[in-house]
Amino acid sequence: MIEYNDRSRRRFLAGATAMALMAGRLDAKPTTADSRKALAAFASVKQVEAGVLNIGYVEAGSNSGPAVILLHGWPYDIHSYVEVTDILVAEGFRVIVPYLRGYGSTRFLSDATIRNGQQAALAQDVIALMDALDIDSAIVAGFDWGARTAAAVAALWPERCKGLVSVSGYLITNLEFNKAPLPPAAEQGWWYQYYFATERGRLGYDKNRTEFARLIWKNASPKWAFDAATFDRSAAAFDNPDHVAIVIHNYRWRIGLAAGESRYEALEERLQRAPSIAVPTITIGSDFDGAAADGKSYAAKFTGKYAHRVLPGIGHNVPQEAPQAFAQAIIAVGKS
Repeated sequence: MIEYNDRSRRRFLAGATAMALMAGRLDAKPTTADSRKALAAFASVKQVEAGVLNIGYVEAGSNSGPAVILLHGWPYDIHSYVEVTDILVAEGFRVIVPYLRGYGSTRFLSDATIRNGQQAALAQDVIALMDALDIDSAIVAGFDWGARTAAAVAALWPERCKGLVSVSGYLITNLEFNKAPLPPAAEQGWWYQYYFATERGRLGYDKNRTEFARLIWKNASPKWAFDAATFDRSAAAFDNPDHVAIVIHNYRWRIGLAAGESRYEALEERLQRAPSIAVPTITIGSDFDGAAADGKSYAAKFTGKYAHRVLPGIGHNVPQEAPQAFAQAIIAVGKS
């Protein structure tokens, strides 16, 4: 289940060429179609102190609408949600799109705080943001790190989560499982995690983070014809002074090469038991997920109202590649 899903993610990057033979893109729009109105909303980034962070975030829509928190991944940023936000605001939602720790204008309040990228820390950040903005409960949605974080929030704090939309399904990390070796072709797909495990990798990412991100974008979404302006908007978020430390810790923690923090130990123990998720959920599979795109390998982890949608021809950055489909999933969850 969770293990099979992780294996399929590893297989995809090694097999991107084969996946390019799949059906044409569904609901994808070129980035040049981003409306000026939608982009303008993302030019006004707010800041709020929340937990250990001063979080940068974009907010759009009416405060009286149902709240939605949209969580980006690596190496992406809040601009993955420009068009999704526009669609949701038109449907009456209140949309919050935060920069994760280590991205954009989000900063740690103390130099002494460990630059920690473990899943429980990012999930706690979301709850701290909700508390700071007086949001009792919200739909949480995301892809990549954002999907993992959203799933952790739904599992740990179901009372704060009205619903979940998760690209690639159940991504909560199981450290024990991650100790097991995979077939060589699958391991090849995670080449960057092993690179990041070395000092050379840390230095290389710090020196070449923009080129690194562009490579990942192309490999993870081989049919997405993003333009330079689209990439540059997101690449600016990687200039955050804590970005490299957070990214490196995140990937080293996942494979057992870096410790977490004691403050998150109780939460992490619960996540390591692979908890079921009972809130209304829609998961989304794409070409990136390879054999697990059908969602069957993790469907049993969702015990509440549940549906799965498959987007052939779409890569990893689902909200930016298929904004209408992603937004419609959130709208559907909101009606559950």
